[in-house]
Amino acid sequence: MIIMGVILFGWMQDTTACSRFVYVGPNNTIITARSMDWKWDIMTNLYVFPAGMERDGAMGSNSIKWKSKYGSVIASAYEMCSSDGMNEKGLVASVLWLDESVYPTRGTKPELSIGAWVQYALDNFSTVEEAVKELSAEKFNVVSFYVPNTDVFATVHLALSDATGDNAIFEYVNGKLVVHHSKDYTVMTNSPVYEKQLALTDYWKEVNGLEALPGTHRSEDRFIRATYYLSAIKKSDDIKEALSSAFSIIRNISVPAGISTTDKPNLSRTRWVTVYDQKNKIMYFEKTNTPSIMWVDFKDIGLIEKSEVKKLPLLNDEYYSGNCAKNFVVTEPFKFVSSNK
Repeated sequence: MIIMGVILFGWMQDTTACSRFVYVGPNNTIITARSMDWKWDIMTNLYVFPAGMERDGAMGSNSIKWKSKYGSVIASAYEMCSSDGMNEKGLVASVLWLDESVYPTRGTKPELSIGAWVQYALDNFSTVEEAVKELSAEKFNVVSFYVPNTDVFATVHLALSDATGDNAIFEYVNGKLVVHHSKDYTVMTNSPVYEKQLALTDYWKEVNGLEALPGTHRSEDRFIRATYYLSAIKKSDDIKEALSSAFSIIRNISVPAGISTTDKPNLSRTRWVTVYDQKNKIMYFEKTNTPSIMWVDFKDIGLIEKSEVKKLPLLNDEYYSGNCAKNFVVTEPFKFVSSNK
């Protein structure tokens, strides 16, 4: 057991941040939560994107093109990327950092900017099964770029969950798409690649979580804590109780303000968390430097075709509390990141 622990911890590197998990309770109570951890302010605003938007992959003449089937609410990054969101069918999409990512060699296939990966999923799919079938066909290549105003090349993997509790993780490893699809894949953090994260779970199943749990803010430690707490809590279809549990876990695996690693901006403080009630279609959002939780009830926003794009400004630490649907303002959609080096 000790030798195995040494081997497993040998994988651990002080590399990446962000965490995501899915709470599955009785009577179709499904909640997905994630934290966004980064050294710098990623200039997040919330956006309402209606159905019927004409989209492209932001890669010029070689872009993939589509029209959004479903409306969504998303959290932006640098006003050029959809980093997290939920659509009107309860599909949640999130990108988290993965150092090991290596994207396909650019060629003749149509292309999709990495900034639009989340949005493509939200616009086109109602379930994880639909997304797995379509994305596994690899009809286009995902192209990545540098994080704005840095020398950090964006390397992420994509997590999807739906209103049935189904999950899929999409990773590009050595230029090849690897898909992990199962209702059991309820927790994801960052490095190592997901196959090795699952091996960590197998090891820690033999350890009593009441006596020993890894406590650092490294990716692997957060993965194990989230997995343990998610299995240990009592599940409920009382949405207040379920949300309380979800917020408690995501806060437990968040990184305190003031912590950062000089040469690894992705191993830094938690900037915000999202918690999605996929049964009732409500997005909860909490910035760590504001004192209250805000939410967006999908019944109170326009997601149907020909509705307007709207934004909830957050760049100047605007303060909102409770249902903030009325605070969104009509705006132009941001442009997805394209070549920036």
